[in-house]
Amino acid sequence: MSFSSTPPPIQLRDLAHPVVAGLISVIVNYGGTFILVFQAAKVAGLSPELTASWVWSISIGVGVTGLLLSAMAREPIITAWSTPAAAFLVTALATTPYAEAVGAYLVSGAAFVLLGLSGYFEKLIRLIPPGVAAGLLAGILLQFGIGAFGSVSIDPLLSSVLIVAYVVLKRFCARYAVVGILVLGLALLLAQERVDLSGLQWQLAAPVLTLPVFSLNALLSVALPLFLITLTGQYMPGMLVLRNDGFKTSANPIVTLTGLGSLLMAPFGSHAFNIAAITAAICTGKEAHEDPSKRWVAGIAAGVFYILVGVFGVTLAAVFMAFPASFITTLAGLALLGTIGTSLASAMADPRTREAGLITFLAAAANIKLWGIGGAFWGLVIGLVAYAVLHGQWSRNPSRSAPDPLGSKAVAK
Repeated sequence: MSFSSTPPPIQLRDLAHPVVAGLISVIVNYGGTFILVFQAAKVAGLSPELTASWVWSISIGVGVTGLLLSAMAREPIITAWSTPAAAFLVTALATTPYAEAVGAYLVSGAAFVLLGLSGYFEKLIRLIPPGVAAGLLAGILLQFGIGAFGSVSIDPLLSSVLIVAYVVLKRFCARYAVVGILVLGLALLLAQERVDLSGLQWQLAAPVLTLPVFSLNALLSVALPLFLITLTGQYMPGMLVLRNDGFKTSANPIVTLTGLGSLLMAPFGSHAFNIAAITAAICTGKEAHEDPSKRWVAGIAAGVFYILVGVFGVTLAAVFMAFPASFITTLAGLALLGTIGTSLASAMADPRTREAGLITFLAAAANIKLWGIGGAFWGLVIGLVAYAVLHGQWSRNPSRSAPDPLGSKAVAK
């Protein structure tokens, strides 16, 4: 991991945008996908205490690792729980005893620590051509951009107001567009009385230790799929998000630290956490701050917010989940518009690799799902195959065969 010996000074005026970006990424994560954790806990028959411990362990783990990584690298390294893994556990925990699942979590976390220490993941990332990486990111995020406008059919008033406000703010004060729609959306929801928090009780979460049980069945049916799904569905696109916005931190310490965190938190219920992909893009792009060297504050802010949620366990998670789905969808899509546009432009920038980038974009946007593996992996595979067929092979140093569409200014140290 690269350390900044003389980091640029952070002024008070530099805090607003990255802090809001960090907050939005946390809201989108809890409001959009955290329901999968509660569904998996219900399928497993977990008690309220064990469910709260799961929320505590994964929130604290994500918050601490993201905060540490962002502070050490001076880059916005956003961590999150493995969403595809949580979806997998909704079915897996129906037939796997919880103690055996915890043992599988430990094995998966240890495997990520070994992968990070080996250094092979970083070498793999470096083999991916820039056009293919940008096309993959644009394809992954496309559904969120479409969702922002698709929400108009579901929630016409709220979604239309947010979209119009975003465009107007972009025209007259672009820096405050995302901040503005967040505040406006919350105000509108409160005015419509669509967020009911009256029944919430503020309680501190208490971690509950579960002694792991190791079995061959859990190793093959939980640990191995958990490792592969998290690797292909989270780590790979997550690292490409960082690369697409010009950040060069090695993947090895990220994989090692998040794997270690998963290992330590597994006995308390955490299934896996890793570098984020979609929610990370909210914090790594120019919407977080015009100056890339100051976007790392978004990683610190997100880490603090995650820790706060962890301290209060299910309570704050329930607050985020109380927001209407249309608000979360529209907010996420509009916050990601800049990243989608930049990624698509980068994928199409070099005429020589444009077709491979386009194929990658379309394949990722199709969200192919085969053998339990998600669309990000298949989009990457199809893109690399297309690149290899069209160009004979891909270079070990793709930057020599394609210009850097981001420019040297985009690299934040």
